[in-house]
Amino acid sequence: MEFGEFADTAAEIEELSADSDIIDAVTDLLSSANDDLEVLARFVQGRVFPAWDSTTLDIGPNLCYTAIARAAGQNVSADDVEDRLAEMGDIGAVAASYEFGGQQGLAAFGGGRDELTVAEVATELDALATTEGSGSQDTKIDILFGLFNRTESLEARYLARLVLSEMRIGVGEGTVRDAISAAFDVPVESVQRALQVSNDYGRVARVAESEGEDGLDDLQLEVGRPVQAMLAQAGAVTDALEDWEVAGVEWKFDGARVQLHYDGETVRIFSRNMEDVTDPLPEVVEYAEENLAAPAIVDGEVVAMDDGEPLPFQEVLRRFRRKHDVARAREEVAVELRAFDCLHADGEDLLTAPLVERHDRLQVILSGGVSALTVTGDEDEIADIEANALDAGHEGIMLKNPDSTYSPGRRGKNWRKRKPDVETVDLVVTGAEWGEGRRASFLGTFLLSARTEDGDFETLGKVATGITDEELAELTELLEPHIATQDGQTVEIAPGIVFEVGYEEIQESPTYSSGFALRFPRFLGVRDDKTPESADSLERIERLAEMQ
Repeated sequence: MEFGEFADTAAEIEELSADSDIIDAVTDLLSSANDDLEVLARFVQGRVFPAWDSTTLDIGPNLCYTAIARAAGQNVSADDVEDRLAEMGDIGAVAASYEFGGQQGLAAFGGGRDELTVAEVATELDALATTEGSGSQDTKIDILFGLFNRTESLEARYLARLVLSEMRIGVGEGTVRDAISAAFDVPVESVQRALQVSNDYGRVARVAESEGEDGLDDLQLEVGRPVQAMLAQAGAVTDALEDWEVAGVEWKFDGARVQLHYDGETVRIFSRNMEDVTDPLPEVVEYAEENLAAPAIVDGEVVAMDDGEPLPFQEVLRRFRRKHDVARAREEVAVELRAFDCLHADGEDLLTAPLVERHDRLQVILSGGVSALTVTGDEDEIADIEANALDAGHEGIMLKNPDSTYSPGRRGKNWRKRKPDVETVDLVVTGAEWGEGRRASFLGTFLLSARTEDGDFETLGKVATGITDEELAELTELLEPHIATQDGQTVEIAPGIVFEVGYEEIQESPTYSSGFALRFPRFLGVRDDKTPESADSLERIERLAEMQ
């Protein structure tokens, strides 16, 4: 398929408002995709790589602006592109406003402008993602320049959005799931299950097309390929017991979620964001190699410990970020695994098994390090477990439906977290302000936003308290590559970094675009394990406001 045809379809979808019409349009796209089916199932969501794959393009806004400017002509600079973005507000519109195709160079794909195909875009973006080492930035710019130089206006619009993960045409995961079902006449339940075990929309689309329902039902978990973690929502003991009569009760650890894969010889560890964090956690690898009795996929938390006492969550994230001198980092901050669920054991998938059965299997295959699970309907016993968890320095307790299956990526009512302290939210940084005086070189006030169903972000407050000078320096270094535009002391930040924020209350407010404002927000830390897509939604903010 020509990339222009995909761009035409994306433009049509963007103009639609009804969910059913969007699903129909995506269904038509997938039905006519042929050899490009797997790529298009990702591109239409704004993804370049499968959901389980932690590979990224590693393209910051400034690098993209440079490539656009070069393709636009000698009289256009990256600053010009940035200025136009400040006026238009959409990098796709900016790219579409230039006339490409007249520039020549090593990556200009020869003399004339031949039609760009979807397969060629996918190949070039894959090459871009694997480019590293000395001179890699220049090579990335060459590749992007070559692509933009072959585009017409509408193609440039969606290429720019795809490169910067800003597609935002109203197509989410549920849309593609339903479109696969409709395009290839397979039950949506089979598509949903296949997506849960494979975490790969392109692969599921291809199997649905070529093998139908039977092929989808044959898909299984694969050790070494991460799936999304099952999530919890806030809840109360009385509500849980009213719904289930008895609850599975566990300590809630102040650590970082991990999914550990062991194929019988090799251990790989993935973060909640499905990033490979095996290398920074050698002691967890060693522990798994010594204590796992069979190939398995294990869900758990990595907790930082000091003489038997848990350390704050941020200490774990310091280990996750460490790429060099891991041995020294290991001496400074020791981490341990607390396993609490088992998705796969010794060749058998356990997603549909009840929680208590999965926990029993976990205890069989893993000798030690398994979180205790107590099934009880006694509120006093649950209160004692919670008190013990808090006395041990942990966050609180988890309440789980003993009969529940494991639902990757779902935040349902079968898992509920109870923390006695103030509720926190995970919000995306979309703006900031430079400080003053001795903090003039640091970003010091941060604009926070919640994601919406269509992939946009709505503001609901600023946070400037709870941050030390040392943290400001680290945050500035972390956020500077994401600066999209700047106007005086105020900067716009491209969505990429998630903050954990505490607050006293959520109020209705016309000040921010969400219609809500955080009262007395306080910075608690950076959620390196979360992407903007997994940050808290505006729907959750609304629900929290109602619960007050």
